[in-house]
Amino acid sequence: MGKVVLVTGAARHLGGRFVRRIQRDPEVDRVIAVDAVDPAHQLGAAEFVRADIRRPEIAKVLAEHDVDTVVHLDVTGTALGGGGRTSVKETNVIGTLQLLGACQKSPRISRLVIKSSTSVYGSAPRDPAVFTETTAAKSLPSGGFAKDAVEVEGYVRGFARRRPDVAVCVLRFANILGPRIDSPLAEYLALPVLPTVLGYDPRLQFVHEDDVVDVLRLTAHEPRRATLNSGTFNIAGDGVLLLSQCARRLGRPTVPVLLPAVTWVGTALRTVGITDFAPEQIRLLTHGRVVSTVQTREVLGFAPRYTTAEALADFARGRGPGLLPPEMLAGAVDRIAGRLGSSAGRPGDLGPAVPPAHAVRSVHSVHDGA
Repeated sequence: MGKVVLVTGAARHLGGRFVRRIQRDPEVDRVIAVDAVDPAHQLGAAEFVRADIRRPEIAKVLAEHDVDTVVHLDVTGTALGGGGRTSVKETNVIGTLQLLGACQKSPRISRLVIKSSTSVYGSAPRDPAVFTETTAAKSLPSGGFAKDAVEVEGYVRGFARRRPDVAVCVLRFANILGPRIDSPLAEYLALPVLPTVLGYDPRLQFVHEDDVVDVLRLTAHEPRRATLNSGTFNIAGDGVLLLSQCARRLGRPTVPVLLPAVTWVGTALRTVGITDFAPEQIRLLTHGRVVSTVQTREVLGFAPRYTTAEALADFARGRGPGLLPPEMLAGAVDRIAGRLGSSAGRPGDLGPAVPPAHAVRSVHSVHDGA
């Protein structure tokens, strides 16, 4: 018999993509797709089971289908359907607890893959230039999806101690982008005009949704020769983009806002349902975040096909042009920057800092002026 893989969050875009992809692998015998709502997309030959992972019934699903591999993708920052923040938190935290409890009782489970986020590192003014998997956060997230991810990882570590026979892999994804991805940051970047924090130009990393599916597939199987696919890994495309560079490449003008007023802007956007401009996202758009992917390359043996810049470009193609042609916007910004060159390096501006090569060989700042 081949593997029996259970995938949570199958009704979401990434979950559906992974379900359709993993079932084509010759090592996989069956795929059990689980979600609390019916998916709007096709799942191929996978068997869909409508089940809420927040309830004990998930243990019955594992037992009835003889599941040996679990890929937990139902850890997310956005609600599906009409659910709000409370529903999302319950699914992220309580759902993960129920799922881990069911896995602990199942003697057949041999591999567990968890979708997490680099948001567990937080975003703070005194952050290191580059986070590695073992770097402690200077300021732990106090709420939102980032706090959920921290709690989920804590429960997963407890499970790993109780079941050392299970190969556990935690994937900390940078902000995921692609032509069809749905996330708070994608909604923000799709705004006609981007509100930014005055005096700050944060460094950002992205990972393409295709690379997300590829690395999930890699970790759901036995490790390849000379690699190890259990542990915790940062997943991000090569390179770093400043938020100002992202805006120019998207053709979207920016509106700098004083930091105290950004919260009011975020509340207004969230109230009218345009985007979930949560406090954790405001901190990211203020201080930025860059992670090392050395372990991912050297231990996991995975190299993303898309760079950070290429992931953004594919996202831009999927969302359509901005208000201004990128070339025109870049030219205008460059002319203004030239006149204000004397103000460069003002306090609070992170600037295009480049991490030292000896600290991280897989991250390179992108300086393109466009």
